[in-house]
Amino acid sequence: MTTTADLRPAAVAGQFYPDDPIELRHLVQAFLDPVPDERRRALAVMVPHAGLVYSGACAAQVFGRISWPEVAVILAPNHTGLGAIGRADMWNRGSFLTPLGEVPVAEDLAEELTAATPLVVSDWSAHRREHAIEVELPFLQVLSPQIRILPLVVSWDDWARSAELGRALARLAQAHPGRLLFVASSDMTHYESADAAKRQDQLALERIEQLDGGGLLGACHRNGISMCGRAPAAAVMEAARRLGAHRGTVVDYRHSGLVTGNDADVVSYAGVLFE
Repeated sequence: MTTTADLRPAAVAGQFYPDDPIELRHLVQAFLDPVPDERRRALAVMVPHAGLVYSGACAAQVFGRISWPEVAVILAPNHTGLGAIGRADMWNRGSFLTPLGEVPVAEDLAEELTAATPLVVSDWSAHRREHAIEVELPFLQVLSPQIRILPLVVSWDDWARSAELGRALARLAQAHPGRLLFVASSDMTHYESADAAKRQDQLALERIEQLDGGGLLGACHRNGISMCGRAPAAAVMEAARRLGAHRGTVVDYRHSGLVTGNDADVVSYAGVLFE
């Protein structure tokens, strides 16, 4: 059991997802039930991180299709502005808590990754109120109860640092073959019409399908695409490419208007496998 000092308590339970463990487990399982159990051996994935009522079905279409290794390395954007800006802030020990229990941090790998690149620092402040890692954890707890995580909040928006982190992640995976899955936590276009979001997102998804991290960031910058986790996605794509992935496969695309009934002002979501 993690000591209180090392425990990252749930920050958005009761907001982004139910705080009752029975209700939460039932909700996650309901999202997973229609997903084909393909046990695909993906090197990396991209999943959304909105409230589960909006994006949970999309995340389930990814998480439910894959086989699970020992450790999920989760890269998220920094929504709060806290932490070491320009770095990848890591919670390096202890556990993350959700209503379903604790998810332990892979402390040995945290130490290795910190030593591998100066971009990664042990800074917990970026994690205290960040939702983009936490909302993925109930899926991991239902599908792979013994899994450990390596949680990183990425606080930059350029290709040079994304590529460097991708190289470091690939080296970490090569040192521990078959043990790691890289997870990029990202929503797509924010607060545009469903039609406009689809047009914008297609420009980004074309780059994602090609494993072109630099191209993804360039497309987002040139076209004003408000994809919040584009730097985490770019780093994960580079790691997957270096590990032998050949493509990104979009297995789900949807938007919040499918739940709210309002197509004039949506947030869109994509689920991607990198194989």
